[in-house]
Amino acid sequence: MTSRRRSNRDHAKKNHQPGVEDEIIAAQVEALLTPAIFNQSHYYRQLGLRNRLLNLPLMMAAVLTLLWRNVPGVRELSRMLGREGFLWCEPTQVSQQAIAQRFLTFPSELFERVFKELLPEFRVKWHQRKQRLLPQSIEFAQAKFERIWACDGSTLEAIFKKLDSLSDVPIGQLAGKMGVVIDLVTRLPIEIWFRENPKASDVNFEKDILNLVTSGTLLLLDRGFYHFQFWQELINRDIHFITRLKKGASLQIERVFSNSYSIRDRIVRMGSGTKKTPYITVRLVEIKVGKVWYSYLTSVLDPLNLPPYVVADLYGRRWRIEEAFNTVKRLLGLSYLWTGSVNGIKLQMWGTWLFYAVLVDLGDAVADELSLPFDRISLEMIYRGLYHFHVAHHKGLAANPVTYFAAPENQDLGIVKTVRKPNVKLIIAPFPDSMSRTDNFFFDSSPQACLTSAIAS
Repeated sequence: MTSRRRSNRDHAKKNHQPGVEDEIIAAQVEALLTPAIFNQSHYYRQLGLRNRLLNLPLMMAAVLTLLWRNVPGVRELSRMLGREGFLWCEPTQVSQQAIAQRFLTFPSELFERVFKELLPEFRVKWHQRKQRLLPQSIEFAQAKFERIWACDGSTLEAIFKKLDSLSDVPIGQLAGKMGVVIDLVTRLPIEIWFRENPKASDVNFEKDILNLVTSGTLLLLDRGFYHFQFWQELINRDIHFITRLKKGASLQIERVFSNSYSIRDRIVRMGSGTKKTPYITVRLVEIKVGKVWYSYLTSVLDPLNLPPYVVADLYGRRWRIEEAFNTVKRLLGLSYLWTGSVNGIKLQMWGTWLFYAVLVDLGDAVADELSLPFDRISLEMIYRGLYHFHVAHHKGLAANPVTYFAAPENQDLGIVKTVRKPNVKLIIAPFPDSMSRTDNFFFDSSPQACLTSAIAS
């Protein structure tokens, strides 16, 4: 009996024809990117690069076209450039070999600089939108912390063939690892790092995180950063964190805040006193759901600042960074690497995260238009719905992608996710097992409740 070949979920069947380009969306992308691209002109010359045909504007347009229109390869891309052009590029005859070679050598730091120059603009646009709702735990924590970030690493699993230069590369080869920090409020990336070693531990990103994060930040960390020395360094810098407790961890209980059938909240001491595992005092929050206990560790020792159920809900939102990885790797194709060179991988990585930020910005605008939380908006269906917007635009039925996706008659596109669980009020009581259900037991985002809380504090 022959065994079935193992498949990678990230590698769905590829399309063999590119998607369409809509003039309105292309114009908006051009208006967004042109100033940032122009600002790199001086640095472009500093690198000793000539103002040749395959320059930064064309390469940026080429990468975004590969992502946006799901172009199957460089051969098709060169045909499109020669016949119709793309984005801000007029039809130009360039050989497939020249484009493929340029992907291998074009400096990826230029894409990185464009990406990082655009992020503040996306944040400004996010703060201008006031109708979209925030998750209860995020809104509560915003009053206590200046920033709420999630950190994680993800391996770039396999090399596939968009360039002919990869024809001899074996399928399944690992191609590096990226470390990412996401803002859980805006859902935009804060920083991205790349390591050539795909088997590198997340611990290798700790120095980068320490150099990036400043006082007043709350970090949500997975167990890849389960490192006492790193935790203590964060605490020393007034940077707080939430993570999960490892099974079988040794700890000593020092103080009990709550201890009931469904919740345990205690101050514990961990570590052995060595350099690698120094003694560290943290708070252990355990919540029972059904028959299972979920255990969280946080450096926020006072339940008044971060109540136990808020700790649990916030850590559950760490999954948003996994959703971001899912979007860039499966939907935007970062699992299909175009080149085996490190520079080429970085080029694709920065281009993909840039397009992800554009997609998040569009999704947030739709959420604001509908006065819904961003979590209710499907980025995948917005991405797939760009085709339907193009058709409606050419029929004279639509002129703005935000209003088109928010229109009631277009909800069959699946832009708004179905509510699968009932809306549950967040318990913000610091000692829920010993408090009556007063006005301050559940979270209330109304202005009057915020005013009352501010006066009380």
